[in-house]
Amino acid sequence: MYIKQIELKDFRNYKELKTEFHPNVNIFIGQNAQGKTNLLESIFLTSMGRSFRTNKDKDMIRFGKEFFRIRLVAFKDDNDLVVELAVNRDGKKGIKIDGVKAKKLSQLFENVYIVAFSPEDLRIVKDEPEKRRKFMDRELCQIKPSYYNSLSQYRKALMQRNACLKEFYMGNPNMTDDILDIWDNKMAEYGSRILSCREEFVRKINKISGRIHREITNGKEQLEVSYEPNIKVSGNQPALFYEELKKNREKDKRRGTSGSGPHKDDLRLQIGHIDIRSFGSQGQQRTAALSLKLSEIELIKEETGESPVLLLDDVLSELDQERQNYLIRSLEKTQVFLTTTELSGEAEQRLGNIKYFQIKDGMIVSEKEKSML
Repeated sequence: MYIKQIELKDFRNYKELKTEFHPNVNIFIGQNAQGKTNLLESIFLTSMGRSFRTNKDKDMIRFGKEFFRIRLVAFKDDNDLVVELAVNRDGKKGIKIDGVKAKKLSQLFENVYIVAFSPEDLRIVKDEPEKRRKFMDRELCQIKPSYYNSLSQYRKALMQRNACLKEFYMGNPNMTDDILDIWDNKMAEYGSRILSCREEFVRKINKISGRIHREITNGKEQLEVSYEPNIKVSGNQPALFYEELKKNREKDKRRGTSGSGPHKDDLRLQIGHIDIRSFGSQGQQRTAALSLKLSEIELIKEETGESPVLLLDDVLSELDQERQNYLIRSLEKTQVFLTTTELSGEAEQRLGNIKYFQIKDGMIVSEKEKSML
C-alpha cells in the first residue's frame, strides 16, 4: 500500500494543490512556516479523521474561506482507493470512501494506515500520562477499529458521570445515586473493554520495542514497557470494574469529578528497573521514544498485513547520527513523507529513491526525483 496522489482545496495555507507522490520516499523541503507540516497533516487527517496538531477542525480552513476539502488516492490491494474529506465552518465533517459516504469516523481507520513521528513524540517518555494514553489510543484505533467505539462511548459516559458528580458537589438535592448508577454501568461496560485492549496492546508493544531498543543500544540496554491501569481489573470484566467505581463513589462526590478509570491510565517505561519517565537521561528517553514509534510500524504490519505510511515531521534534525541511521535503516518497504529545512548528503544516500518537493508559501514550486538505480 502507498499513497499516489493528494488534492487540497483551501486547506491551511494551500489555496489549491494537486500532486503525485513517489511510492518510496517523499521529502518536503523549505523554510519554516511555508506549509511542509500542513501537507503531512492533510495525509494524517484522511487516515485518522482528525489532526495531530489541533482538536478544532475549523482551524484547518484557509483564512476567509468557508470549508476545506482533501482528496487522497492510495494504491491498495491492486486497486486505487479514494478517500475524500471536507469540513465547513460549522464543524460539519463529510467523508467519502470510494465515492460512498461514510456513516462513522471509524470507517477511515482500515483504509490508509499511518504512523506519525514529530519532535513532540520524542518527549512521549517524559511528558504527562495523557501523551502515552494518546499513543495507545491512536494505534489501537487503527489495528482494532471497534476500539474507537468503546473509547467514544466511554468518554460520553465519563462526561455525563462528571456532570452528575458536579451536581452532588454543588449540593443539588435532586441528584441521586440511581442516576449515577446509569453512568457507572456505562463506564464499566466500555471501560473494561478499553482496559482489555490496552493490556493486549502493551504486551505486544513491549516485546517489539524491547528488541528494537536492544538493537539501537547494541545490547547495552533493555527497555521494559508495562501497562499501569488506574483500575486494577484484569481483562474485560465490567462487573468488577463497576465495583471499583462504586468503591470510589463517595470520594468522587466530594471532588466533583471521576478520579478513576482508563482516562487515568499510564505506561511505565523502565531500563534496568529504573523508571526512565522521571529518572532516565535525555538520551535514554529519546531512544525509548524512537523504539516505541518504530514498534508501531511493526505492530501494524503484524496485525493488518499492510505496511503503514510513515510521516516524519522534522524528526531527523532532532536525532543524533546513530539514531538517524537506525531510523533510516528501518524504513525499507515503507512509504515515507519527511519534512526538513535541509537534508545531509549521508541521509540522502541512505534513503535511496527520493522525490523532492520544494515548498514555499503554500505552493510546490519545484519537484525532482533521485533514483539509486
